[in-house]
Amino acid sequence: MDTDDSPGAAVTFDREGLRTGFLTCVPVAAGVGGYGVAFGVLASQAGLSVAEAALMSATVLAGAAQIVAIELWADPVPVAAILTTVFAINLRYSLMGAALQPWFEHMRASRVYGSLFFLVDENWALTMRDLKSGSGRGAYLLGSGIAMWVFWVGSTIVGAFAGGVIGDPSQYGVDFVLAAVFVALAVELWDGNSSLVPWLVALGVSVGAAAIVPGQWYILLGGLAAAVVEVIRFDG
Repeated sequence: MDTDDSPGAAVTFDREGLRTGFLTCVPVAAGVGGYGVAFGVLASQAGLSVAEAALMSATVLAGAAQIVAIELWADPVPVAAILTTVFAINLRYSLMGAALQPWFEHMRASRVYGSLFFLVDENWALTMRDLKSGSGRGAYLLGSGIAMWVFWVGSTIVGAFAGGVIGDPSQYGVDFVLAAVFVALAVELWDGNSSLVPWLVALGVSVGAAAIVPGQWYILLGGLAAAVVEVIRFDG
């Protein structure tokens, strides 16, 4: 258990936080599992074996990045293009990690980095809500992340096995699952009118950047713009 006299002193790392995070995230993870099936299908159609698709999901754990990587897959594999694109998409995790820093700064490095391995958009949102409530559950991120990992990898395997049968997953509306999950999480993260300005800035910048900048950089640019706005507002 990690304790200290500083503002992060109330943050602990125990089985209760791990269990709460896991159980709370199961419904969200189950929903994201539909997106995992879609990835497994696409991976199978791109020529990846079930084991290869499962290994990618187990080690990358980033749905949007994995889908884009599969869309770029070819023979020979365009390694540079895939790495650059995936890097751009996943840069947002640096902002998400920074948001967790006030609670995690006094935890052991092994616990922090072990938890951050399982960081995805959905369990980050749930963890931020939980920590802001004053729960002090430092293990919440790890517990919720394990739930996401189990369902993501499991659904990838299901999709990879069914790849030759399902066909195009978008015809079943599976591609909308992730958008629906994000809408639900956005409602949970809404903090009144104070949330409106950074959200609108992120929306405007990302939409504008998507029309101008190639690739997936609009995701990062929207997040950075919102972060800058928040820093300016609080410093002011």
